[in-house]
Order: sequence, then structure tokens, then C-alpha cells
Amino acid sequence: MANSKMDPAIKAVLDRGVAIPAQPLALNVNRKLDERRQLALSRYYIASGVGGLAVGVHTTQFEIRNPEIGLFKPVLQLAAQEMDTADHQRDVPLLRLAGIVGKTKQAVSEASLLAELGYHAGLLSLAAMKDVNEDQLITHCQQVASVIPMVGFYLQAAVGGGHLSYSFWRRFAEIENVVAIKMAPFNRYQTVDVIRAVAESGREDIALYTGNDDNIVMDLLTPHCFTVEGKKVTRRVVGGLLGHWSVWTQKAVTLLAECQQIAASGEAVPVEMIQRSIQVTDSNAAFFDAANHYQGVIAGLHQVLHRQGLLEGIWCLDPNETLGPGQAAQIDRVDEAYPHLNDDAFVAEHLDQWLAG
Repeated sequence: MANSKMDPAIKAVLDRGVAIPAQPLALNVNRKLDERRQLALSRYYIASGVGGLAVGVHTTQFEIRNPEIGLFKPVLQLAAQEMDTADHQRDVPLLRLAGIVGKTKQAVSEASLLAELGYHAGLLSLAAMKDVNEDQLITHCQQVASVIPMVGFYLQAAVGGGHLSYSFWRRFAEIENVVAIKMAPFNRYQTVDVIRAVAESGREDIALYTGNDDNIVMDLLTPHCFTVEGKKVTRRVVGGLLGHWSVWTQKAVTLLAECQQIAASGEAVPVEMIQRSIQVTDSNAAFFDAANHYQGVIAGLHQVLHRQGLLEGIWCLDPNETLGPGQAAQIDRVDEAYPHLNDDAFVAEHLDQWLAG
């Protein structure tokens, strides 16, 4: 039984559907934490109108947990500090999400730390649990959910995720303290598995978020309709929790609002939005280095933020992790091709303010 329920005001934000960027890690030339720029990133996202932040996730680099690096707690604290400041000036609180990884002992420990630091939910990666059966996987999830509200996470195989069956997701949806699921398998079949499992569970209190950076717009616009016990059930993806939205964030917030408005209207999806879907996917291919099997997935996001002045460089904790061949040119291309998608002018206007604190 969960001892930590999500505050109804926070759950209302999650259920409504908001933009949640997966926060990158700001490093200096020595690959040490650049606190000033880490705080500036949070300020940028909050000023862009996001509904929350996701910290300590893939985009933040999982290596922050390594004892010799020791940045997991400091990075969580810095983000929480900035959200504290912002919440004093807001009517609606920001969602505080953070990643949870590892085998059960580590995952429960991380969940406890998140709860202690005031985070609202944990985004549970199951990448470390590929060698266990479904029953063991469900038990693992239940143990984590007993500590903190849980957001399920279907992570694509290319960056460490494993296959999670419909059966798993159907059982996962029965865990009481599951509040949302982030679907990021980059696979239509597997995404439908998750949504159908939730629909067939009867749970209407599990918010569905896209993490499919290759299909953001259509995920947000598509009604997912299933027949459950003879009745038509429709579920929608209400928001996004995305690495892609850690860049060009102000325009991402606007895009989400447009998609939500179209979805709520019940009208036909405008052709322009279908075209924009491909433009966003094309941009993501550049950011995530799809051409090189996601070799530069994190460095590409750093490159965009570095171009805008938010980051000092594109350094990752692993010196071998950098842009893929030709990736910089692809980022240049999409920045020029889709000026309506980038927020370069917005960042330029406020950069000094965010860096000054």
C-alpha cells in the first residue's frame, strides 16, 4: 500500500496534460557541474511555460549516479530550488518528476530520495531489469510505488530499453500508485499496447504522456479508440515528457496547446498540423542523431542549447559521447528550415537574465 499519494492539485496538472522537458546536464570544460547554467536551464523552461521538469533522466545522463561523479542529488536539489522559487509566484505548482533506475534496492533508495526532496513522482526505468520475469518485474514496480507515486516508462531499445508486453502493461495499470505512463518505445505497435492496456484496465486516472520524440504531434492529436466489454473507450495522450522538448521549449509549449485545442474541438486535424508533425520529426532526427543510431542523442541537444548560449559547450560526462558524423550540419539545416519551430529570439531576449539569476 502506497504511503505517499500525489496531491490532488498536482494530479490535476498531470491529468490536464502539460509540457515536461527532460532536463540536460550543464557541464563546464572540465566536465564538472556548471551550477549557474544548470539553474539557467530551469529558468528557461519555466519561463517558456512548461508544466513541470523531469530531472535525473536519460537526457540528464544516467552516469550522474556513479559514486565517482556523485551528481544525482545535487542536480535534483538545484532543479527543486528553482521550482521552489517559481512556485512562490505561480497559482499552479510545477510538476516535479525525476528518474528512478536500477535493480529494486537501488530503485527504492532513489524513490526515497525523491520523496525526501519533495518530488511528486518517479519516472521508473526498467532497463536494468531485463533479466527478470514478468512477475518479478511487477513486484519491483509495486515496491517502488509504495514509496512514491510512479510514472511508468517504456524506453526505446536503441538507448537501453527492453520489450515490455501488453500483459505487463495490463498488470502495471493495476498498481494503485501509478499516476501516469510515458510511452517512448519509438514504435507504433508498442505504444498501442500501452494505451490499450490502460483502456482495458478501466483506469481513467492514469495520464498518458508521449515520449515518442519521433512522432510527437500525431501522438497528441490521435484519439485511441478500443472496444472494452462491448463499449467504445477512447483514450488520448494528454501531454509530453520529452528530451526533444529540452530545446525550442517555448514553441513546444505553444505546439502542445494547439494540439490540445484541436483534440478538444473534435474537428478534423488541419493539414498544416500533419505537415508540422513531419517538420518536428525531421528536427528530432537531427537533434537525436537518428542517422547514426542515436550516437549523438544527448550531445545534439547540447549543441542546440550551446548555439543559443544556454550551455558553454556540448560536453557530456563520457568524453567519447559527442556529436555523430554530420550531425552539426543537420542541426544547422533544421534550424534554418523551420524558423517557426525554434525559439532562438525568445532565448536571446532573456538569456542574460537567466544566467544572472
